[in-house]
Amino acid sequence: MTGAARGIGRAIAEALLDEGAKVCLADLNADQVAEVAEANRARDGIAPDAILSVGVDVRDRAQVRAMVEATAQAFGRVDVVFNNAGVNKPMNFLDVTEDNWHLIMDVNGLGCLIGMQEAARQMIAQGPAPDGTVGKIVNTASVASRQGFDNVAPYCASKWAVVSLTQSAARDLAKHGITVTGFAPGVVATEMWEQVDRDLMDIGAAERPGQAMEEFSSEILKGRVARPADITGTTTFLASRASDYMTGQIVMIDGGMTLV
Repeated sequence: MTGAARGIGRAIAEALLDEGAKVCLADLNADQVAEVAEANRARDGIAPDAILSVGVDVRDRAQVRAMVEATAQAFGRVDVVFNNAGVNKPMNFLDVTEDNWHLIMDVNGLGCLIGMQEAARQMIAQGPAPDGTVGKIVNTASVASRQGFDNVAPYCASKWAVVSLTQSAARDLAKHGITVTGFAPGVVATEMWEQVDRDLMDIGAAERPGQAMEEFSSEILKGRVARPADITGTTTFLASRASDYMTGQIVMIDGGMTLV
């Protein structure tokens, strides 16, 4: 699980631990994700040896490969991989720079590609589990993968890339028995959204704290923004045998923000 130090990634990982899974929590911030791992080891019902924490830059193939290898060594095999690490840095459309584009596309797009490739190589090499399953790969897309927004164009492009990569990988890896799916959150109250809120004020796209979230969420049919816990039922399903007949699909979890 990449991007596991906070927000949606942490919530997904903790929900899987609650189901009895063994989980590698990985993040660019190695110290923070190590603290999350320690906090979870202290929780009732969680076996200390069910958790591994790793610092990883998902843009670096050697680091991603080392993360996958460390997980396989610690737990015996790798059955499910979540490519969740992501970054956003809003800029008005005409102000988007090459540096902004490459940062976001490299983390969200290239990082997803590398994560899928290294996960698949491990799953193919280790072969099927006793229950016959080979492996599942789950990618984090976004409501921004379904429509473009003016202040976050590279982010939208990167999440459209995640959808395309999910479909491409699903087609290629089906012959190996590996399924590839994804989920697309809408507006979720996390630390990332707090930073986006500040960034939008900095570029003049919002005038006051909370304005951006209010405007983005005004069309949500459920009438409120999501909490990380609203996401984890779907992600646990995608990691489970119950989703074995799904591949190449992106599940929207946006409270009805977009109907596509």
